[in-house]
Amino acid sequence: MKKSIQLINNYHIYYYAQTGNHVTAMPKKFNEKCYELLKQIPSGKIVTYGDIAHALNSKAYQAVGNAMAANPNPIIVPCHRVVKGNGEVGNYALGIDRKIELLRNEGVKIADDKVADFNAVRFQFRENASN
Repeated sequence: MKKSIQLINNYHIYYYAQTGNHVTAMPKKFNEKCYELLKQIPSGKIVTYGDIAHALNSKAYQAVGNAMAANPNPIIVPCHRVVKGNGEVGNYALGIDRKIELLRNEGVKIADDKVADFNAVRFQFRENASN
């Protein structure tokens, strides 16, 4: 847990150095829209950062990642169900091993840190899912 907190703190420092803004300066409305979409993803399904961005009519994949990193309720708002577009599990505030454990507990098969049967478990948002 200490390492996760250190990684998050390092990210905040990096983000501030790159942008001059604090991470909390990101509009909460965007993050909240991401979280609302996440709540639609059923257990055993995954989406990509790009899927969320597209559902928000955006190309802001990195901003989606920032929203996931800032998620104040990572179990209630299941950001562990968001993976990279190539099927790799990707990062998680509580650690990649925990993310893999959560996904496996939901029935998602993981092999070599990638989602097996990626298209079979990929959730599709409805049109205008963010409204």
